[in-house]
Amino acid sequence: MFLSQRAKAIKPSPTLAIDAKAKALKAQGIDVIGFGVGEPDFDTPQNIKDAGIKAIEMGFTKYCPVGGTDDLKDAIIEKLKQDNGLSYERGEIIVSCGAKHSLYNIAMTVLEKGNEVIIPAPYWVSYPDIVALADAKPVIVNTSEKNGFKMTAEEFRKAITPETKAVIINSPSNPTGSLYSRKELEGIAEAAVEKKILIISDDIYEKLVYEGFKFISIASISKEVKDLTIVVNGVSKAYAMTGWRIGYAAGAKEIVTAMTNIQSQSTSNPTSIAMKASTEALVGPQDAVASMVKEFDRRRVYMVDRLNKIKGITCMRPNGAFYAFPNVTGLLGKNFNGKLIETSSDMATLLLDEVKVALVPGSAFGAEGFLRLSYATSMEKIKEGIDRVEKAVGMLK
Repeated sequence: MFLSQRAKAIKPSPTLAIDAKAKALKAQGIDVIGFGVGEPDFDTPQNIKDAGIKAIEMGFTKYCPVGGTDDLKDAIIEKLKQDNGLSYERGEIIVSCGAKHSLYNIAMTVLEKGNEVIIPAPYWVSYPDIVALADAKPVIVNTSEKNGFKMTAEEFRKAITPETKAVIINSPSNPTGSLYSRKELEGIAEAAVEKKILIISDDIYEKLVYEGFKFISIASISKEVKDLTIVVNGVSKAYAMTGWRIGYAAGAKEIVTAMTNIQSQSTSNPTSIAMKASTEALVGPQDAVASMVKEFDRRRVYMVDRLNKIKGITCMRPNGAFYAFPNVTGLLGKNFNGKLIETSSDMATLLLDEVKVALVPGSAFGAEGFLRLSYATSMEKIKEGIDRVEKAVGMLK
């Protein structure tokens, strides 16, 4: 009776819901292999933990500036300059409670009723709901597996209307691991500049790229593009710091100032000790990142090769992030003990119920007929999990 229409329209995050269900089963003593949540299984590197501990011991536990400490902002500025060739000032940087919080702040700052936001599918599960929370309309552009699940400049242009306010670009992508090339980004950027469309660039998986591929931030294409882009990033994925909850955004001072005002009336500053740890993550040794990427790469190759050997499943080899996104349309229409498997959700339910493998159906990402598996878990669990998937598929008639 008291719920707003906005609250009624928003669904819980499917990835977090599946992870919660898997953890509940594990708590009951059930052996569940979890491929659901996008969380590195590595521990936060010791130097980063030590910086957090030192902050506690030094009493750095009070309120901080709403938009982040100066030392963390300076570390972000230097990171963007060195890694991406982008120049920003402190007033153009805001630190928030995770990259998701940064995206929410952006939506609350720039979107309103009647606006449209173009989102390529498959998309991260939270994009459409974050847009809807700002009373704007998500406009989904379905991409092609043949094109690596990447929105082309032509597809982008066709989706633009007079109401288009922004576009979200996620490269490398969750859930597909697709990585846009410079040429592909230039085509999208050209249309955005021509139509004066805000670009929200979610770069959270930037460090996780393989096979010699290079990450390109769309904001680095030209000054015109940079002026229209809000770059979103964080420390969660690259530094195994998901629970520390630190993300950041860089963009036009006017937008960042408004985001900071909104944050001041919601969460206030991000956690003080987490900001000290994040500063160390960005300015300290990067060896741990390289080690994690090397291990992710090993798991990636194994998982994709195994999936492609299962009859009825095909899987594109991702160039980034830590997800495999297999096509399971070859399994749909089959039966398990008299029950028809019609959708990716049916397949995900079967795998959890029958062989205790937790993963996310493609429908959660706007892509029916696919499944998302995270290889951010141990090789031992990946081998056992894929064995179970193979067993379940073998039981389909």
